[in-house]
Amino acid sequence: MLDFSLPIVAETYDGYLNDINGFHIKEEHVFEALDNAKGSDSLIQEGNVGGGTGMISFGFKAGTGTSSRKIDGLNYTIGVLVQSNFGRKKQLIITGVPVGEELLKIEKNNTSIPDEDAGSIIVIVATNTPLLPHQLKRLATRMSLGIGKVGGIGADLSGDIFLAFSTANVSNPSSTTGAIEFLLNNQMTLLFEATIQCVEEAIVNAMIAAENMSGHNGIRLEAISHKLLIEILRKYKRIDERQ
Repeated sequence: MLDFSLPIVAETYDGYLNDINGFHIKEEHVFEALDNAKGSDSLIQEGNVGGGTGMISFGFKAGTGTSSRKIDGLNYTIGVLVQSNFGRKKQLIITGVPVGEELLKIEKNNTSIPDEDAGSIIVIVATNTPLLPHQLKRLATRMSLGIGKVGGIGADLSGDIFLAFSTANVSNPSSTTGAIEFLLNNQMTLLFEATIQCVEEAIVNAMIAAENMSGHNGIRLEAISHKLLIEILRKYKRIDERQ
């Protein structure tokens, strides 16, 4: 029996900032990205990296974001990666605060970027929790709740892609039989909560880590102002005044 995995490819539209018809990505760029995706002991890159380079969320520069949780009482971890590319500015919510509405009182929308409900997001959830296929599907359905917590509404033209997988239960290719371990369903709520929290946090991280970017056709997109965001969160007492 061959020991191999099938790759999965997904995309979100970056045509506002990227000259998508220029075909600038070459073979060497693909292998460079794959080599850099192997991971290291350093901090994970977020924001304007990889497929997140041309992403826009809630009228601001966004990109790639990550988050993770250790599950209380269980020796398992949930990790989430998002490629965030959705949302209107007025919809943005962070820690329950209507940040988008507050920002619109201070600044105007970027008129070069369409302010519309259409958009997309890729959410990947990885865990070392032993789960059966139907349990992973249940986990995937909770990802949309995390998107909703930041103001996403899953618009008609939203291209939302969710994928959940487990690294547990690795089979032995030389064996003709195998045993499967799985988490009992009455423990799944802990995973649901962690997934929702991670998706919400990963989207925010994608925006916080992003930097201003100038794209083709003279389009310039600003990242969310950290200074203004902190002021708004302080106003709603989400941040200690002493910080």
